[in-house]
Amino acid sequence: MSEVQLILVLWFVGVLTEAITGALAAGRNRMDLFGVVMVACITAIGGGTVRDILLGGYPLIWVAHPHYLLAIALAALMTVAFSPLMRYLTRLFLTLDALGLTVFSIIGVQKALSLGHPPLIAIASGLITGVFGGILRDLFCQRVPLVFRKELYAMVSLVTAALYMGLTMAEASEWLKLAICLPLGFGLRLLAIRYRWSIPTFDYQEQGVH
Repeated sequence: MSEVQLILVLWFVGVLTEAITGALAAGRNRMDLFGVVMVACITAIGGGTVRDILLGGYPLIWVAHPHYLLAIALAALMTVAFSPLMRYLTRLFLTLDALGLTVFSIIGVQKALSLGHPPLIAIASGLITGVFGGILRDLFCQRVPLVFRKELYAMVSLVTAALYMGLTMAEASEWLKLAICLPLGFGLRLLAIRYRWSIPTFDYQEQGVH
């Protein structure tokens, strides 16, 4: 398997995992099946869509490959059908989500570089690809996005994207970049979950006027 095939397989696994987490979030808000599918699609490919719109990367991936939408919709509906089993698969979903975050961050950098953007924009592209699907999901579910509430999630994406960009600038081979960035991003996210690592929060409460 080539490095391109590997990253595509991991990307597809990540997309389907995000679709399932989106469907479950919709279920917690008692949405109908249309809402479930919509939130699943937004979670799975929202980050890549926002990235491509900002960078001018057309056609959008789901426009170029509409069968991805069908796969996401099917994953969402299967989540509804097998929802009683989902509570037993929490650890698996967290693991696959960590993998998906890492892969999305790398693909975001690759996409920006393929369009001729400079390193800083490429890193931002990796971050957007990694976290924006979850941000949109939470906004649609009327919650403060998880990534803004102490969760060490965006930082993992940023570190992964920056490291991949640094190795690219050092002219490392694609296999070497993946061999370093995939385990590091994946492992960092799992450690953050295990030990509840977080970044400081800002708590500002307006004092009443006396």
